[in-house]
Amino acid sequence: MLLGRKNPYKDLEKRLGYSFRKRAFLELALMHRSFRFESEAVGMDNQRLEFLGDAVLGFIAAEYLFEASRDMDEGGLTAFRSRATSGKTLARLAQDVRLGDYIKIGKGEEKTGGRTRPSNLEDALESVLGAAYLDGGMKAVRKIFQRVFVPAMPDLSEDVWAGNPKGKLQECAQRVWKRSPLYRIVTREGPPHAALFTAEVTIGEGLRGVGKGRNKQEAEAGAARDLLEQLPDRHRASPDR
Repeated sequence: MLLGRKNPYKDLEKRLGYSFRKRAFLELALMHRSFRFESEAVGMDNQRLEFLGDAVLGFIAAEYLFEASRDMDEGGLTAFRSRATSGKTLARLAQDVRLGDYIKIGKGEEKTGGRTRPSNLEDALESVLGAAYLDGGMKAVRKIFQRVFVPAMPDLSEDVWAGNPKGKLQECAQRVWKRSPLYRIVTREGPPHAALFTAEVTIGEGLRGVGKGRNKQEAEAGAARDLLEQLPDRHRASPDR
């Protein structure tokens, strides 16, 4: 569908907010490893660019949040950046710019829905950011970030700790009591393949939460969630942004 056009990436570049000077960088960013494996003439894929893109995205996101959220503390900034650069967010934003239409993938990957697979979309968007850095430096990456990521920031800021009760409890404990929560596994029941863990978290004396899960991390997250639900609203509230 993209063959025969002078610049098959023109519409994509418009949605990204950046036009590549060296189109070879963008073409490589869209080269999935499955295509390379099935094509003897192709010697590289986008995995190295993905590594670079992940690094520059982390910096650009931190830079943006540092300037845009001047009242947010380090914990909040870290959590916000984590949400803004998560695989889930990247896959959704890649879908918004229709990146999947341009990824070069192998026939087998195509048949199994690889063009819309979240992990492929996430990797491709990071690779595009890496390619933009090589093509135009941080200025190029900032243009894509401004066009693609910034419009999504209001939705991501509704609760920077969403899905991370341990992180939220840590921030709250440091802010209110100047101490960290203490976790311990109370019991482990059942056979190894179907174990059930019970975890306890405490903050000083009198503040205790309990949670259960199929592994230690899940149990600790449940305990943090239980303790957060017991705290007054004024303690749970995130710092002003």
